[in-house]
Amino acid sequence: MPLIKVQTSVSLSDRSSVESLLKQLSASLAKHTGKPESYVMTALEPDIAMTFGGTTDPVCYIEIKSIGSLSSAQTQAMSQDFCQQINASLGVPLNRTYIEFADAKGYLWGWNGSTFG
Repeated sequence: MPLIKVQTSVSLSDRSSVESLLKQLSASLAKHTGKPESYVMTALEPDIAMTFGGTTDPVCYIEIKSIGSLSSAQTQAMSQDFCQQINASLGVPLNRTYIEFADAKGYLWGWNGSTFG
């Protein structure tokens, strides 16, 4: 049920680096939310035309969604962790990364032919 979706202007061609980053993000999201990693989904969309602050320098937008309430302490810790991971993996500066956190109600999240609520 937790999801992390990364959209970036950075081009990526090395499949093993992409898979490594996705696995790293999956494990981190499971840890931060306290949810089993078997429910975590990751997505990475590289090479997207994007601007930030009027420039096309490397930029990243991240969506993090989870069922249940995300506390201020959780989102602060996740922001720090994921910005650092993206910087280390993709070279996107921390100040050129936005993260949107969203709590989802269980009945609004479908899986396996049903919902979580």
